[in-house]
Amino acid sequence: MQSLNERVFIAGHRGMVGSAVVRRLKAAGCTQLILAERSELDLCRQEQVEAFFQRSRPETVIFAAARVGGILANASQPAPFLYENLVMAAHAVHAAWMSGVKRFLYLGSSCIYPRDAPQPIPESALLTGPLERTNEAYAIAKIAGLKLCQFYRQQYGVTYHSVMPTNLYGPGDNYHPDHSHVLPGLIRRFHEAQAAGKDSVTIWGTGTPRREFLHVDDLAAAIEHLLSLDDPPDVVNAGSGHEVTIRELAEIVAEVVGFTGEIRTDPDRPDGVARKLTDSTWLRSAGWSPRIGLREGIAMAYEDFRARLAGDRLRTV
Repeated sequence: MQSLNERVFIAGHRGMVGSAVVRRLKAAGCTQLILAERSELDLCRQEQVEAFFQRSRPETVIFAAARVGGILANASQPAPFLYENLVMAAHAVHAAWMSGVKRFLYLGSSCIYPRDAPQPIPESALLTGPLERTNEAYAIAKIAGLKLCQFYRQQYGVTYHSVMPTNLYGPGDNYHPDHSHVLPGLIRRFHEAQAAGKDSVTIWGTGTPRREFLHVDDLAAAIEHLLSLDDPPDVVNAGSGHEVTIRELAEIVAEVVGFTGEIRTDPDRPDGVARKLTDSTWLRSAGWSPRIGLREGIAMAYEDFRARLAGDRLRTV
């Protein structure tokens, strides 16, 4: 960051990404974090957002607020996924500009890229082809948010820019039995199967799609690094550079959890895109690199899952 004494508003600080950023900035010595509970600030209400920015006067904004979910959640609830993510971004970006915020870092997602984008996916692939149907609504909202930042920067000279992380996981993830992302969903299912003494677990799809995963603490480090740069690009990718098949991922989770039964696939369920690996060359060339390996990170996530489950603090939204 330009200064650890800046007033920094972290939108979505209760979520997995936001809480990781809070941990990272506190550890770095940032003393003026601005945090707001949803009861204090509903980002879907324009008048509340504008009043909050005028009152709190942040100098830097990290926008990690989002409605998120896995394939089932995206496919079954496209309207709120598009509406809520769209209006939250629009309200926050415009209110930030109106209140004089000079630095705004928007968190997007690698799902913004076309379904058939070249692999690994460069930032230049944006808007070059059709989106993946299963998360189209979320992707459109995220594209609108990053474009809003780009155009405010272009027109008004403010440093509003975006980072596109790959699939994230880690402490504070969402473990809803139906609406979670693939990795936390697998952690919960294998844990419950192990506890119940089941002899098999069935995973969605064929197990052949390849995915890249990044621990959320590595993303928090990337965010801190980006904020230290004077003139970052409008959009940069943040990924681990390592991919596994969903079947391989399930095997790692099973090993970490201690499940020794059979892993079955269900080809009648959707796979999503066949492969999604991001090209994070620019961010690596600027001095950032991930530190947490996948198996190590899954083990850390599982310990967090068990601790939160035991303390009745498991996030299932």
